Amino acid sequence: MTTAIEVTDLRIATADGAVLVDGVSFAVQDGERLGIVGESGSGKSLTALAVMGLLPAGLAASGSVRVGDVEVVGAPERTLRAVRGRMVAPVFQEPTTALDPLMRAGAQIAEPLRRHRGLRGAAVERAVRAAVADVALPDPERIVRSYPWELSGGQRQRVALAMALACQPRVLIADEPTTALDVTVQAQVLDLLDRAVAERGMGLLFISHDLPVVARTVDRVLVLEHGRTVEQGAVQQVVAHPAEPYTQRLVGSARSLQDTLDAGRAGA
Repeated sequence: MTTAIEVTDLRIATADGAVLVDGVSFAVQDGERLGIVGESGSGKSLTALAVMGLLPAGLAASGSVRVGDVEVVGAPERTLRAVRGRMVAPVFQEPTTALDPLMRAGAQIAEPLRRHRGLRGAAVERAVRAAVADVALPDPERIVRSYPWELSGGQRQRVALAMALACQPRVLIADEPTTALDVTVQAQVLDLLDRAVAERGMGLLFISHDLPVVARTVDRVLVLEHGRTVEQGAVQQVVAHPAEPYTQRLVGSARSLQDTLDAGRAGA
């Protein structure tokens, strides 16, 4: 395997010097699945945005973020546009905001195909329908003609996933992709991610506060607290034998929640 993403000593700070991410380092190999987990404010989503060169205005990154052979930190926008979509592609938490409500789903999937793969005419139409079928959306002809507001939450997230996968990126960055979905649809989306990684050999950077979901999805996990790395290792080792108090609390909270849910099902 070769390295798809390599982050070294990443630091993200505000204009007035407040440090939000401090010295984070990790790598994602081709075909590998890395999870970043932590509570709200831990810096996990900012880290993902830094990998794509999408930090909000007023924030600056230092250190190194390499996607393939491209250094993202300090790169001009023209370079970053070439990285996004073809080399790394995102799926965000809320597809309602990620999708343009005024564009039909098919047109939105077609846009990166034209930009990054240079497809035109009938070739674009075939690729759009293939992308829709690839994420197991029912009635593809209706889906491509529909606006996002005409689709369910699960269907919108699959459209967003189809857009991300259409250009065959080297790494998929999934930032809380199932948080807004019910449990059944969540499982379906996670299964789609599993299949996409296995079949395409691409890397996956999976961001979540939900430790059980992370444990089910990734090979390795990076735990962040207040922008700093607390623990990093094979996910089964970290979940079964957390070394740091913060990770122990996360694991304990997840187990307590699962016990509560199991007790509720038993009493139903």
